Amino acid sequence: MSTRDTKGLSRRQMLVASGIGVAGGALLASREARAEERSHVSQRHQPPARPGRDYQPVVVPNGSKLPWKVVDGVKVFHLVAEEVEHEFAPGLKALCWGYNGRVHGPLIEAVEGDRVRFYVTNRLPAPTTVHWHGLLLPSGMDGVGGLNQRAINPGETFKYEFTLRQSGTLMYHSHHDEMTQIALGMTGLFIVHPRQPRGPRVDRDFALMLHEWKLEPGARRPDPNAMNDFNLLTLNGKAFPGTAPLVVKTGQRVRIRLGNLSPMDHHPIHLHGYQFRITETDGGVIPESARQPETTVLVPVGSTRTVEFVADEPGDWAMHCHMTHHVMNQMGHGMANLIGVKPGNFDEKVRQLLPNYMTMGQAGMGDMEEMGMPVPANSIPMVGGHGRYGGITMGGMFTVLKVRDRLDSYADPGWYENPADTQALTAAEADLMRDGIDVTGNPGVTDGNA
Repeated sequence: MSTRDTKGLSRRQMLVASGIGVAGGALLASREARAEERSHVSQRHQPPARPGRDYQPVVVPNGSKLPWKVVDGVKVFHLVAEEVEHEFAPGLKALCWGYNGRVHGPLIEAVEGDRVRFYVTNRLPAPTTVHWHGLLLPSGMDGVGGLNQRAINPGETFKYEFTLRQSGTLMYHSHHDEMTQIALGMTGLFIVHPRQPRGPRVDRDFALMLHEWKLEPGARRPDPNAMNDFNLLTLNGKAFPGTAPLVVKTGQRVRIRLGNLSPMDHHPIHLHGYQFRITETDGGVIPESARQPETTVLVPVGSTRTVEFVADEPGDWAMHCHMTHHVMNQMGHGMANLIGVKPGNFDEKVRQLLPNYMTMGQAGMGDMEEMGMPVPANSIPMVGGHGRYGGITMGGMFTVLKVRDRLDSYADPGWYENPADTQALTAAEADLMRDGIDVTGNPGVTDGNA
């Protein structure tokens, strides 16, 4: 304080003012020191970790991984944003947007402490960016167009570089014109392994990206303007029967990583035959005391969930979204409800004008897969494919966990042969008589309040 400022102040007031100044200076110095420390931490990194030596690589059914090289101790990657012709299932293709010729983009795999450098080349007809979803990094590397970087114009290549300060199941996606670019497929998974492994070692580590699309029969491009009525639901960009199975050996510990960058919908993913524990979210590891047994995990939009279990029961086990319309292909809701309709000779009359006409839906949609009726160009039947015992009446976000006692490889082992007396079959007459079951009668119910 100047002499003029201290006039009229008591000695006590002067001491208080001086103390405030000292404390304020110390606080400012402390903040600057912490900021400098954060800056150093963000730059500090460890030697690049190697697959097979420092971590067990994940498996990406139907998917791909982004290659990398090491330059002066930094892992260097190259992403190319471009238009991609993508096959969702046999007989169903569309022009999408993706990375490196794939939808979804290739999975990025690295290790906590790695220094990573990404070159992103834009071959799209529009500007774009890449946001590293859930990663802890400097603001200027976060990839939000207009907020912390200029958008990458067509023909340009940008560089992102940062040190991985966490581990977990993370994601990446465009953060420019998000409604269009995410809806057209510009998403991918980003797996960061811990530098020091923790918990039980897993034998099979799968990664699945959940997504939804609006692709009208006969159309060549998904509709990015859709807000509901999505008619194509995918795992790693594939709809059943195009999804690859998850193949494991009996007794192996299995991890399944699920990421959801669907435009609008959460997905409750249900696994048959097993209970699992949710071990991680995109925010990190869940303490063991907070884990509980589940058979269904809800994966919200913009989130990841990781589950683990021991595959101790062989067989073919369904895994699917439990929203029933999410296991249908190219089905809309703007149709008449024909359940219970008795067409009589209606079909015969209509065939005089439309020779191949057939009324469908009066007993549900379960027979659609078996009928093998022709469908419009660039479309597929609403439900499923062939299984070991007939048609599987699910499509979309559906796959199969195949657990086997003996495996020569992790290729698809085919359908499971159920051992004797372990499969539901037509009830034998002797069994019905022994147990007093009258199939012509009504067994009735008991009072629910009793």
